[in-house]
Amino acid sequence: MATLLHLDSAVFPEGSTSREVTAAFVATWREQHPDGEVVYRDLAADPLPHLDATAVAAGASDALRGALAAELAAADAVLIGAPMYNFSIPSTLKAWLDQVIIVGHNAGPESPVAGTPVTVVASRGGSYAAGTPREDFEFVQNYLEKVLTGMLGAEVDFIVPELTLAHSKPEMAELIPLADASRTRAFTEATEKAKALAARLAA
Repeated sequence: MATLLHLDSAVFPEGSTSREVTAAFVATWREQHPDGEVVYRDLAADPLPHLDATAVAAGASDALRGALAAELAAADAVLIGAPMYNFSIPSTLKAWLDQVIIVGHNAGPESPVAGTPVTVVASRGGSYAAGTPREDFEFVQNYLEKVLTGMLGAEVDFIVPELTLAHSKPEMAELIPLADASRTRAFTEATEKAKALAARLAA
């Protein structure tokens, strides 16, 4: 029985592209794993506290940090909704990372999370792809790829719906066709990647 750890971090519960795409991923995952388990954390609705000196000193002995680390280690796969806020990840997602990554426990070459597949839905209102004017402002994929692979040894894959503000910003109206294409592609990738991951874990 495979376990998927699903994290959402978008502020708004409705109308969030990252939430909609992660939901599509989960729906396909459940179809492929009807007897599997999905552990869900809504980091916006139920935010974790910021890391403090006491928790750092306690490490995995801290009740919350230990529970979060165990939850992550028990997951066969991880799904993260990570919309771009001010060029970076939501603070609630950063708080989860700070709490769950424990040097000497799950961070390093012997990490129990090593090899765990992590799918990140990195939505953003504009485009920060290679060759765009704001390419250098992209700190969501760059950061998450480095911290998840570099500290935990996880395998990271991205789904990137872009230009999500095109329909609501008049100045972006000419980009609506590109936004619609990106959204369609994101949902297609969510379905395909969920199926592929399910098949991989069932093998």
